[in-house]
Amino acid sequence: MIRVGVDVGGTFTDLVLERVDSAGQQKVFTHKVSSTVADQSVGVVQGVVELCAIAGVQPGQIDALFHGTTVATNIVIERNGAEVGMITSQGFRDILHMGRHKRPHNFSLQFDVPWQSAPLIKRRNRIAVAERLMPPDGRVDTLLDVDAVERAAELFAQRGLEAVVIGFLYSFVNNDHELRAKEIVRRVMPDAFVCASSEVVNTIREYERFSTAAMNAYIGPRTARYLDNLQRRLREAGVTAFVRIMQSNGGVTTVEQACRNPVGLLLSGPAGGVIGGRWTGEACQQRDIITIDIGGTSADISVIRDGDLTIKNPRDTEVAHMPVLVPMIDIDAIGAGGGSIAYIDSGGAFRVGPRSAGAEPGPACYGKGGTLPTVTDAQVVLGRLDAEHFLGGGLKIDPALSETAIRTHLAEPLGLSVKDAALGVLKIINNTMALAIASNSVARGIDPRNYSLMAFGGAGPLHGVALGEIIAVKNVISPLHPGITAAMGLLVTEPRYEYTQSSLTILQSATPEALAGLNAAYDRLRAEATAQLAADGIAPDGQIFTRIAECRYVGQGFELRVEVPDGPITAESAQDIARRFFAVHRTEYGHAFEDQAVQIVTLRVIGSSRSETLRLPPLEKGGRRNPSEAALYARATTFDDGATIQTTRFDRMKLRAEDVVTGPAVIVQQNSTTIVPPGYQARVMKLGDLVIDRTHQEI
Repeated sequence: MIRVGVDVGGTFTDLVLERVDSAGQQKVFTHKVSSTVADQSVGVVQGVVELCAIAGVQPGQIDALFHGTTVATNIVIERNGAEVGMITSQGFRDILHMGRHKRPHNFSLQFDVPWQSAPLIKRRNRIAVAERLMPPDGRVDTLLDVDAVERAAELFAQRGLEAVVIGFLYSFVNNDHELRAKEIVRRVMPDAFVCASSEVVNTIREYERFSTAAMNAYIGPRTARYLDNLQRRLREAGVTAFVRIMQSNGGVTTVEQACRNPVGLLLSGPAGGVIGGRWTGEACQQRDIITIDIGGTSADISVIRDGDLTIKNPRDTEVAHMPVLVPMIDIDAIGAGGGSIAYIDSGGAFRVGPRSAGAEPGPACYGKGGTLPTVTDAQVVLGRLDAEHFLGGGLKIDPALSETAIRTHLAEPLGLSVKDAALGVLKIINNTMALAIASNSVARGIDPRNYSLMAFGGAGPLHGVALGEIIAVKNVISPLHPGITAAMGLLVTEPRYEYTQSSLTILQSATPEALAGLNAAYDRLRAEATAQLAADGIAPDGQIFTRIAECRYVGQGFELRVEVPDGPITAESAQDIARRFFAVHRTEYGHAFEDQAVQIVTLRVIGSSRSETLRLPPLEKGGRRNPSEAALYARATTFDDGATIQTTRFDRMKLRAEDVVTGPAVIVQQNSTTIVPPGYQARVMKLGDLVIDRTHQEI
């Protein structure tokens, strides 16, 4: 069995290959290549072919390939999606413009409303037609004007639109009109990307549903072209394995499903890192973790509580300030990474990021034409990144170029030494990341002192201890392969499909008829999930189903997710669901009103399966202190306090379980570098992960 995980970042594409032979012997190989911004599939296939050569296997021997991509996210950020048309109910043409009448910045006179200033669908491409269904049962009040739908589709075709979304008012209770309109548009525009809002997200709230469907259509054509290119290039390279794509909810899906509903891929890239962080935490016996994935372009932050991923509340699931009602792991991304550019702004202030040098031209030290100083250049100047060990020597860097960039653009204009300017770069970027971590932990009632900070990504372990000091976590974890943790996370995910239906039911006073309706709806959703899992080739005994009720107090604006117990919902189990809601509300907000009525708004069934998990062999036991066998050489290194010390480099691949490395030390490996400052020590765990803490504390 050979499985490959590929995660594409803004600067590098990370790859991991797991090979298990017939005797059960397992080997893991890792690789890293520069991302190809113009077409990510070029770098992906190049990396896969090179990794196969490293592992001594043929591309055709790969059984499964799992892929995390930022294609969908980049389309939204760069605003280069499709020209989209919309057919909607009469009177609702401007829902996408009005939104919820929210002001992003209440007291600003210059605030921007993104859904108005940069709409996903231009007003002239939104056409209203006669149709009306009525709640709560979806009975037909006004028949669909099929001729108007056809005229709209013909107009869209004349305008050369690439995608069309159908969004009718009450399609979440009856989607017959949407499906009929979709059929007409497909006939008139056979090459267009066409989706119905009820097929993308079948829930109440027309603005959020329309916005989600609009986003799906906006990113649909380009995402589908990318996935088609990827599969074609893989076939040309000899890879015949099945391909699965990481979703925002932490599960994987088929290429076909990803092409139909690409809106589920908006957090595809960073989701793998959080999954890999949880898996690493289990190996280190740590279940409460703050993860930060620091790459070349961004830093992605998430919190794992008691081993569980945090799923965003529906009120917070947005991309580019537009609501997207799809389940997402709670991840906050900021523009901070190794490629973040340091500069002096027009007011004379010293700033770092969010603009990044990316993969091309990259930091100045890459020698690819970049002349502006970056965070990576600051690390090089301070002696923390050695030219001979950068990416295992696979990428040549020139420290002189880093020094020139920092002296020219920062040190001389500010009247600082090169060393102090470089330290300033790191202080600014570390405090930027620490503030973002605090807003995702302390601001949500989480005490970092009870959590481990897991810093990964190529740049993560360079900043881990400094960030841990600022936010006062109990310890810092550097995973075995920090630079490819997100890729490794892809190999411990499972297929995951979520199906929803709105059903407004008050739990405490639900009638037998209402309870029967809930049970029937859950049965329908489970049947849909079963069909999709079966289409993936998953046997019935390997299928897992979870039922979720999204509940709120009657009159409340948004819901919280509550797991529904197994078996038919009865009056007794309805009360149990209400009690579970109170417990979730208390955890989320610190209080609960147990005398108030609780209303189910949305039913959700999650279909998944047990997946193969990545199995790493335990290391030999060492128990050594600063083992000479792993020591390479010593070199002058400057730490955050400004002290420059001759610091020993250790080869991480030569460390053994229970070895302890005391700071100051620099631990090098192919895909990252871990800094252990003075006063800290790193203990090697059973699989090779490092737990770093102060030397006077027990690890």
